[in-house]
Amino acid sequence: MGGVFTPLEPLRGWRKLAVHTWSPPRDPSTYALVDVEMEAALAYCERLRRETGVHVTVTHLAVHGVALALKQFPQMNGIVARGRIMLRDSVDIFMQVATDGGAELSGLKIANADQKTPLEIAREAEERVARIRARRDQQVERTKSVLDRVPPRLLGPMMRMIAYLIYDRDLDLSRFGIVKDEFGTAMVSNVGTFGIRAAFGPIVPFSRTPMVVLMGKVEDRVVAQNGRPVVRPMMTLCVTLDHRFMDGYHGGEMARICCDFLRNPERDEVVPPRAFAAAGGRD
Repeated sequence: MGGVFTPLEPLRGWRKLAVHTWSPPRDPSTYALVDVEMEAALAYCERLRRETGVHVTVTHLAVHGVALALKQFPQMNGIVARGRIMLRDSVDIFMQVATDGGAELSGLKIANADQKTPLEIAREAEERVARIRARRDQQVERTKSVLDRVPPRLLGPMMRMIAYLIYDRDLDLSRFGIVKDEFGTAMVSNVGTFGIRAAFGPIVPFSRTPMVVLMGKVEDRVVAQNGRPVVRPMMTLCVTLDHRFMDGYHGGEMARICCDFLRNPERDEVVPPRAFAAAGGRD
C-alpha cells in the first residue's frame, strides 16, 4: 500500500524550529473557564467579617465550593498510580499563598474542606498563613531548608523520586520531614489579588493533584439579566483538569455545584443552635 503522508517542503523559520522544539504531546490537561456573579458572595464575606472579626474572603468560599463539587463526585478525588486510579478518603484542598510581597509562593492544605464552613476554613487559613509569613511554620521552613540544600540539577529527579515513593509505592516518609499527600485533590489560588482577570495554572506533576483552580479579579461587568444590560460584580474561574479523571460532563457538573454555592453561599450555612431552637426544632 502506498504512503498516505508527504513531507512539507521546504520547512523554514518558526515551523522548522517548532518541529524540533517540542516532543509529541503527553500532557492530559484540559481547560475550562467559568464566569460567576459574586454579589451574594461579597455580601456574605462582609457579614461574616463584621460579625466574627475573621477576615473571610472569596478565596475561602471558593475552597469550600470546590470541595463541595468533589464531594458529589468522589470518583474524581484520587491519583493515578501504578497504572490505576486510586481514590483518596478525604476531600483536601491546597490553598496557595503569596509571601514576601508576592516574591514567593507557598501554601497550606485544608483537610476535609467539604466538612468545614467558609468561616472555619478562614480561621484555619488565617492562623497558618500568619505562621508561614512570619517564617514560623515548621513544615514549610523544613521543606524550604531541604530544597535549598539540594543541587539544582538533582532537584527534578529528587521530586519525581519522592512522588514515586509516596504515591506509587505508598510509603510513609514523615520521618524524613516529608508530608504524605501534601497537596490534596485540588489547588486553589487567587490571582485576582494581583489584578489578573483570568489565567490558567499548570498541573504540578509531583503533586499528583488532578485539578487547579485560579480565581480572577472580582470586577464590575455588564451582563444580560432578563434581556437587559445590568452591572454586576463578576469573577472568572479558570480550571485546569486532568483528563484521565474528568471529561466534559464531570467538569460541567462540578462547575455548576461550585458556582451555585458562590452565587448563594448562605443557602448552605448551618443554622445556629439558638435559631434552630427558636424555630421549634423544625428543619
